Amino acid sequence: MSVIQFPVIDSKATGANIARLRQKRGLSVRDLQSFFGFEAPQAIYQWQHGQSLPSVDNLFALSELLGVPMNEILVSTNRIDHIASFERQAEACRSGISWGEYLWTQGAWQNFEVA
Repeated sequence: MSVIQFPVIDSKATGANIARLRQKRGLSVRDLQSFFGFEAPQAIYQWQHGQSLPSVDNLFALSELLGVPMNEILVSTNRIDHIASFERQAEACRSGISWGEYLWTQGAWQNFEVA
């Protein structure tokens, strides 16, 4: 039986990575604002502070602008509270309890078990 961990994006670390990659390319926040056609730079600042993530389209465009693949922009986290068992999740769905109740009763620290 193999174990697969569910990937979760760390928005704060991803934001810091966006800022680092932007600076490495010698681009300003205003440069990104102009590239994306945003009226104000707030969206860029929100990305960089981990308050939001770029849409998939914007992430793709950002990867092209920064010259890196999209997966080099995104930073994943292996936080235990984001991992659950596939088998127990299926049991919870059949039992009629909510996902939140399931996580509370079963604990979200289980690894995904794939047969």
